[in-house]
Amino acid sequence: MPSSNNSSNHFSTNSSSDEEVPNPQFSTLPDPMQNPEGFFMSLAANFMQVASSYQFDPPHLPMKKRKVILRDREGGGERLHRDYFVDDAVYGPQSFQRHFRMSRALFLRIVNALEVDPYFQQHPDACGHLASHQSKSAQRRFGETTTLACLNKFCKAVVRIFSGVYLRRPTTADVQRLATMHEVKHSFPRMLGSLDCMHWAWKNCPVVWHGAYTRGDQGEPTIILEVVASQDLWIWHAFFGVAGSNSDINFLNQSTLFNDVLSDNEAAVHFLANNSHHTRGYYLTDGIYPDWPVFVKSFTFMSDEKKRRFKVMQEAARKDVE
Repeated sequence: MPSSNNSSNHFSTNSSSDEEVPNPQFSTLPDPMQNPEGFFMSLAANFMQVASSYQFDPPHLPMKKRKVILRDREGGGERLHRDYFVDDAVYGPQSFQRHFRMSRALFLRIVNALEVDPYFQQHPDACGHLASHQSKSAQRRFGETTTLACLNKFCKAVVRIFSGVYLRRPTTADVQRLATMHEVKHSFPRMLGSLDCMHWAWKNCPVVWHGAYTRGDQGEPTIILEVVASQDLWIWHAFFGVAGSNSDINFLNQSTLFNDVLSDNEAAVHFLANNSHHTRGYYLTDGIYPDWPVFVKSFTFMSDEKKRRFKVMQEAARKDVE
């Protein structure tokens, strides 16, 4: 069979187009009823003989070159340092906190703690240039791969360095400190913190899971995050991962917040309220939570000035978690 000159046909024979291609010699097929195994083996051998007489020429596609983007990382780092970190910075401490949702002192504290990690130290790159200081890059002009790698390293380093101080359950001394601090700040004696839940949008939720992770008032798949925060913004409890179709009450049944209470390992908090002695702290919540002694909610109907004042103070104190 002569090879085709049509460029769209990528099959050609091993022989030249000027030569006659001999027909392939097929072996005789045995009777499939008497020898089915031999029949199929001979048939496969014939197919392989036909296929071996042809060769496939893949289409020659143009090679795509990687686009090089001159990001001017050094210039971006200098501008960032001049805008936020010099003595006469363009944006002061208040602007820094508004832009990055944290104080500059807290940011520098995290930077100084991360500098012990070799990944966040300055070192020459493959071209011999001094690499950018990655731990101080809030707006570096990095590529996507480098940005994801930095974020992964950053999260692991924060957990490794600060987990012993912040990412833990409060001790007996911490409970006493929280209770005293909230009594002074919010006038709520022996309050442990504010409890609330939020729905975190799950953009890449699989379609088959949309029904389990979508609630009517949200309109999109979400994952619920439960948090207890204190007045100094110490989030000492965070429970994450429950499907967004659950309500706050259903979520509470799965939470680990009261495991210490159920196992009788909770630190005792003694205080007197309404001429009654209490041995457990409490949390400020909104109205959807059940009427448990550990939850202090606001009043729905305010019949007197005392209840109105309590409602204002309770909602103001709950701003810690919101």
